[in-house]
Amino acid sequence: MLYYLFTYLDQQFDFPGAGVFQYITFRAALAVILSLLISLVFGKTIIRFIQKKQVGETIRDLGLEGQSEKAGTPTMGGLIILAAILVPTILVARLDNIYVILLLITTVWMGVIGFIDDYIKVFKKNKEGLRGKFKVMGQVGLGLIVGSILYFHPDVTIKQKAPKSDTVELVAGQQMLPVFGEAEKSTKTTIPFLKNNELDYSRFINWIHKDASDWAWIIFIPIVIFIITAVSNGANLTDGIDGLATGTSAIIGVTLGIFAYVSGNTIFADYLNIMYIPESGELVVFIAAFVGACVGFLWYNAFPAQVFMGDTGSLSIGGIIAVFAIAIRKELLIPIVCGIFLVENVSVIMQVSYFKYTKKKYGEGRRIFKMSPLHHHYQKAGFHESKIVTRFWIVGIMLAVLTFVTLKLR
Repeated sequence: MLYYLFTYLDQQFDFPGAGVFQYITFRAALAVILSLLISLVFGKTIIRFIQKKQVGETIRDLGLEGQSEKAGTPTMGGLIILAAILVPTILVARLDNIYVILLLITTVWMGVIGFIDDYIKVFKKNKEGLRGKFKVMGQVGLGLIVGSILYFHPDVTIKQKAPKSDTVELVAGQQMLPVFGEAEKSTKTTIPFLKNNELDYSRFINWIHKDASDWAWIIFIPIVIFIITAVSNGANLTDGIDGLATGTSAIIGVTLGIFAYVSGNTIFADYLNIMYIPESGELVVFIAAFVGACVGFLWYNAFPAQVFMGDTGSLSIGGIIAVFAIAIRKELLIPIVCGIFLVENVSVIMQVSYFKYTKKKYGEGRRIFKMSPLHHHYQKAGFHESKIVTRFWIVGIMLAVLTFVTLKLR
């Protein structure tokens, strides 16, 4: 909204300083500041409101140290994160940008699913919350919407780099401006660590017939559904101890934001020899609000937590990360940048599968970990949760650095 207001003031009245709103970096910085202010200033008010409504966390006795002290801690704090993302984005981002629209839909959609789950747990006193099949249906529904928009919408395009002979000289003998071809629809994505690091999903189907690539959505949309479901569930599982999911998500957000910036900028896309995605740079404004919301919420969620995000927050941040990565065509980097989420997911799958297998074979279920998800294993091993969270953050930063390395290491 402010973008359009100041653009109008700049064009019609040459209003001093209004032109600065044309810069993505300025609006991204403004989005971070606004999201931090909303989460820090209004977060306390929301927490008090939640406490007044007696929306406290019901703790299952898992035999973990310090667990009983968390009983009654306000939950549904994900509302703080949602507000701190949506308000700055609506204020300073370009709302006619298809990528921004897509991320706004994702935030609201997953927020509603998580809110319903938390509402059932808290107000209906049902610890199970929303039944798993309904959560999956919601995630699949979002995947269908996201996949269809990204595949069929005319504004979702890429540009191929033109030959070097087509570069344009800005200043004689000093600087060359890269030239890209016409915008084209494509199902290409990025493969890390490979020299020609592009994969076209249509290759999985065009062997059937020369025109079969027109049906590539049959491959693309299920992949989108799988990624959204996996990442949102991974974020949900990671949200088990104070500050873990919030801090990890902030690290991931910064990483994806940098990728969005270089992918939407012709100079950097040319220099790094990566895919240029027109209009994707606007996503930097959204992810800036996302990072600010996570950091601001961490103020209240760090040990000892004053509020829990609940599924309202965890499902939302997972869905946002998944859709963002898909939109900038970096979804194959998710196993690296979201390595914490992946390990948490895998630890649960391994634990449950091995328990069922040994119970069937030996009549008694056995475990690989002391408890899953993985962070609970370390709690059972005697580590304080603050140390676990800090070390997981360190691993997350290392994974972020490794993700950046993929830009040049091929």
